[in-house]
Order: sequence, then C-alpha cells, then structure tokens
Amino acid sequence: MSKNILILSGSPRRGGNSDILCDRFMEGARESDHRAEKVFLRDKNIGYCIGCEACYQNNGVCVQKDDMAEILGKMIAADVIVMATPVYFYTMDAQMKTLIDRCVARYTEISNKAFYFIATADGEKRSLERTIEGFRGFLYCLEGAQEKGIVYGSGAWKKGDIKEGPALNEAYEMGRHA
Repeated sequence: MSKNILILSGSPRRGGNSDILCDRFMEGARESDHRAEKVFLRDKNIGYCIGCEACYQNNGVCVQKDDMAEILGKMIAADVIVMATPVYFYTMDAQMKTLIDRCVARYTEISNKAFYFIATADGEKRSLERTIEGFRGFLYCLEGAQEKGIVYGSGAWKKGDIKEGPALNEAYEMGRHA
C-alpha cells in the first residue's frame, strides 16, 4: 500500500550530510511506490514560538503568518514523517527544534504516524543519542506515534563525508521499507 511520506530536512546546508541521507530515504521510498516529499526547512520562514497561547483560543491557528501552517498541514496529512538533523553540541539544530516547538498549535492532530529519525555527527553513534532522545520527547507528546527506525550518520564532519559509510544504504533501505 502506497504511503504519504514527509521528509523534514533540518540541515542548514543543502547537500549536507543529513540532507544527503534524506534524499537517499526518498529514493528508496519512491522506488517502493510511496509518495515522498522533502521539505528543506532552511528554505522556509518559520518563526520561533512566542508562547502566547493564541493558538489554543483560535482552533490551532497561530498568530504568526509564516510557512509553519503549511508544514503542519503536511505533517497531519502524512502517514510517515522523517525528521533529519545534523547534531550540534549533542542535540538537534535550531531549524528542527524551532519546527518542533511550533507544532504546539496543532500537535494533537499529528496522531497515529510512523516516524523515522536521521541524525549526523562527527562522533560515534553514542554521540547522537541525546538528539534521538529529543526526537523521542516530541513523539511522547503525540498520540499513537511509532518510532520505526533511526539512521545514525556517525563519523561525518565535512559536507559529503556521509557518502563513505553505511548510513547511505541504511537510509535507502529504510525508505524502501517505510
């Protein structure tokens, strides 16, 4: 059965290591006849949550007029969501964290989704665990969220380093089996 897959690339640089893995996941997904779309967060205008709680009184409509409403709609419509980030100081980058925080307006509607995580960093696999725990904290707030897989892109510092390790194939295979 064909699934609607949304890939959220938090990489601040197009063609960065985590973004490369997003593309490989998408290749595998499309090869298996899934619909897959990648949203490159850097290209989107997403303001920080200001904690005003207006979305609670406005049926999930945020007072900020930016690209987040469109992205939230895509998240709600997706069957599978892939969240990808480089690891900065042992956690996700600002682009991904800002997106997660802005989900507050409609997070109760992001239910019964399968999630995959992609994280890249210079260090070993264990240096990525805090980032994965951050993603899991987000999922903990979502009804029926299921963690389906993780691509650990360890040992990748410079742009393109990820092409030398097993993560490239792992992302492709996860996409095929999403």
